[in-house]
Amino acid sequence: MAFVLLGAVQITLIATITVITVALPAIQRELRVDDAGMVLVSSAYGLAFGGLLLLGGRLTDSLGRRRVFVTGMVVFGLASAAAGLAPWMGTLLIARFAQGIGAALAAPAAMALLGVVFPDPRRRGRAMAVWGVLSSAGATAGTVLSGVVITWVSWRWVFLAAVVMSAVAVTAVASGLLPADHRPGRKRIDWLGAVLVTAGLAVLIYGLQRSGWMVFGGVVLLVLFGLAERRSSAPLVPLPFLGRRVLPLIAVMFCAGAMATGFFLLSLYMQQVHGLSPLQTSAAFLLPAPAILITGPLAGRLIPRLGVRRVLAIGLGAAAAGLLLLSLLDMPYAGLLIFPFGAGVTFSAATLAAMQDVRDDQTGLAGGLLNTAMEIGPPLGLAVLVSLATVYSHHPAGGYAFALRIAAAVLFITALFSAPTRRTK
Repeated sequence: MAFVLLGAVQITLIATITVITVALPAIQRELRVDDAGMVLVSSAYGLAFGGLLLLGGRLTDSLGRRRVFVTGMVVFGLASAAAGLAPWMGTLLIARFAQGIGAALAAPAAMALLGVVFPDPRRRGRAMAVWGVLSSAGATAGTVLSGVVITWVSWRWVFLAAVVMSAVAVTAVASGLLPADHRPGRKRIDWLGAVLVTAGLAVLIYGLQRSGWMVFGGVVLLVLFGLAERRSSAPLVPLPFLGRRVLPLIAVMFCAGAMATGFFLLSLYMQQVHGLSPLQTSAAFLLPAPAILITGPLAGRLIPRLGVRRVLAIGLGAAAAGLLLLSLLDMPYAGLLIFPFGAGVTFSAATLAAMQDVRDDQTGLAGGLLNTAMEIGPPLGLAVLVSLATVYSHHPAGGYAFALRIAAAVLFITALFSAPTRRTK
């Protein structure tokens, strides 16, 4: 039951990113918000969530997993209620930022708590493999839920699931469902590094969606963060720790970007070209659900036999093949099965690879890094691939198909780098 609770929380945190997308036109009409305001509302959650994840992971390791998890869920729940009741745009914007702050605390703490729930390494490995697909399940759930809600009731009800999940999580922890974890010794937090990486990631994520100059500014801040980490006696992210996990983090970032962009382009094509309603479009995205559900347990069984690098390469290759099938826009259904399957295997294998040999006092940091890669991927994919689609062709079908083929090529190249060599165990 503890794993079910933590998994449901992870799905809810990711679904909150996409659940507002279909609701944006209704919000704009009711609150009388201009286009610039809607950009802020749609970006606020992701900016706070992605920007603060590394700090949230470090606080988890310093203050205790369960304490940070409960704090994050309380903030997330209260902010979700405020978003649903918001009388004007300013309140909604602040609430979305606060939701992101709570999520940035809860997400790495939830992943770190798996070590407490599953002390046995073999069971923990299988749980991590399942955990890897929860983000893709959450993104799909948010898209489907938003279409259903907007069809029948007010947009305000899209936040109800987050409020309920927060209340359930806090109540479950208070009743003792989650076992107590160790009481860590207080660690010094590298606050300069925290400010630089938070600002850098937030500016980068926003810039990828809106401004090339902001992308440059975000990169500069992240370079300064790297320099500060080299000089710090207690770095927020030890560079050797990051270096050993670059490949799985890149795989997560690229695959998340391909998934967000692929589903975004396919959704536009279904509605703009084929004239489907939001509800019909949301229903089409239920097709990947079976593939997503089976990938976690399957990857958990394959990794001990084939090795994590080989399974990661297989997942990336299958995801690339699925994107090629999705590029056949008039017949995307095979792609809607194969691509989510490959993406799910990729997320599972990458999660296990990133969590291998992690010390007990660094599990929150590892969870923060994984979630950060997951957050950077979608705006990166949308910024690059949508721009390529527009430049390649003014006709939606030609441009969208070209962008999906480019994404497939990137995943295939990443699969080649992921494949184990003879020296790789």
